[in-house]
Order: sequence, then C-alpha cells, then structure tokens
Amino acid sequence: MHDPFEESLRDLLKSSSSTHDDDACLHRVLKTANRQVGAGDLFSLIGHWAQALMIALNNGSAHVAPVSRRTQSSASADKAD
Repeated sequence: MHDPFEESLRDLLKSSSSTHDDDACLHRVLKTANRQVGAGDLFSLIGHWAQALMIALNNGSAHVAPVSRRTQSSASADKAD
C-alpha cells in the first residue's frame, strides 16, 4: 500500500548534499515527521471534540421542554372560563 508519509520520509533520506551529514539528515527527517504527526494529532483532537459536542447535544435535547410563563393558578382559571 502506498503511504505518502513514508514516501516523503524516504525522499528526504535519499536527497543528500555532496557532503553527507547523517545528523543533519536525521534532524530534517525527524522534524518533518514531527510536524506531520502533530498535525494529524491536532485534527484528531478537533474531531473527538466535535464528536463529544454532538453526543452532548443529542443527549441533552431530550431534556428540553417548552416553558410557559403563566403560573399554575392563572392557567387553571383560563381553562375554567
């Protein structure tokens, strides 16, 4: 299976300057990997937050009831008329 993340890391490892510096190459690869993983974690966090919000709204919607401003005595007096 083709993984674009893995492919980009391989390309970074393969591209090297004339003087091959392993530490700089490793630092560049890890920095890119850290950015990509961090972005994925951020989107995952936002997705979980939205899912929790939807669950809370769905569970709370059953408890919403219409509210009347009339008191019980005036409501019963209107019915008697």
